[in-house]
Amino acid sequence: MSSTALKGPSLAAAAVLCSFLAGTICAQEPAPPPGEKPAGPQKVRIPKFRQVYAETPVTRAVDRGLAFLAAKQLEDGCWLSPGYGRNTGIVSLATLAFLSRGHEPGRGPHGGRIEQAISWVTANQKSGLIIRDTSHGELYSHGISTLMLGEVIGMVDAKRKGLETVHRVHRTAINVILRAQNVPKDRWNLGGWRYTPSSEVSDISVSGWQLLALRAAKDTGLPVPDKNIRQAVHYIKRCAHPTGGFSYQPGGDPNTGRTGTGILSLEICGEHGSVEARRGGDWLLKNPLKWKGPFFYYGAYYSAQGMYQLGGKYWKQWQPISEQLLLEKQNDDGSWPPPPGATHEEQAGTIYTTAMAILSLGVEFRYLPIYQR
Repeated sequence: MSSTALKGPSLAAAAVLCSFLAGTICAQEPAPPPGEKPAGPQKVRIPKFRQVYAETPVTRAVDRGLAFLAAKQLEDGCWLSPGYGRNTGIVSLATLAFLSRGHEPGRGPHGGRIEQAISWVTANQKSGLIIRDTSHGELYSHGISTLMLGEVIGMVDAKRKGLETVHRVHRTAINVILRAQNVPKDRWNLGGWRYTPSSEVSDISVSGWQLLALRAAKDTGLPVPDKNIRQAVHYIKRCAHPTGGFSYQPGGDPNTGRTGTGILSLEICGEHGSVEARRGGDWLLKNPLKWKGPFFYYGAYYSAQGMYQLGGKYWKQWQPISEQLLLEKQNDDGSWPPPPGATHEEQAGTIYTTAMAILSLGVEFRYLPIYQR
């Protein structure tokens, strides 16, 4: 396993120490009296990095969100989506939300829940694909679930028993992704992925999930050919818009989610600080995250990761905008609602929106190997 993949446990141990030290020196924000809501929008203090493991508005919001997810998990380990049923992608996002806070399978207050979810996901591999109750694109769910399994392997001690099934399913899933990329495509679509393993066209959305999965797999030590990564980078760069940002397919228009995906894809593929990524970051700073559909949480997730990887002014300016908005919109029960006009996110349901909000807020925790710079 690579050194990158082994960072998760060491960071988790450091987090415990940081939490203890920070808790002794950082002033805590008083909570409102039980049953009493503050009047009007509240100014939320965004913690500095040295406080990230202390109790802050961000950690409290994330923990409340995880409590909501824990209460909604079914006995077999999955979560239900109102529009997509028992969807492996949504179950994997909920699992990643727990991992992003440092919870591990089989350990701690949520260890059993995480193990159940992982077992449910691995039991739903069919002909290599990790799918169940898909919507319109098998590779969406497959890519997200493959990423989740790679993160589990990257966070858990390699000598730990009981992960044989996870390793086997993960290896097979990665092979599906590589074969799907190698399907003959024209020069505009070469290097990318779309809805199914046999697709001859590509888009940046599906491609982003597959690249995250490949990057996580590479960190665990699985052989991912450099040729595949290079071709994927060329495809992502073809989606770069001349005026900044990234489009769904070459020649289209940019939006928040596409641009965040483009930035993150280049950053994790070794193209740190590329011209295209920086121009994407500049586009996001000019077009900040707004509370509206159709893909608010998707955009929040990818832009948070992308801007964090870019670092510098990009993360410094993006973090307070993103976190302030997410903290203000959280429901009393710990969940996050879909914004106005978010038809697809309404169909995905509050498990999806809550998991994506937690993953957006948890970038700076750096428990997930994929979040590490």
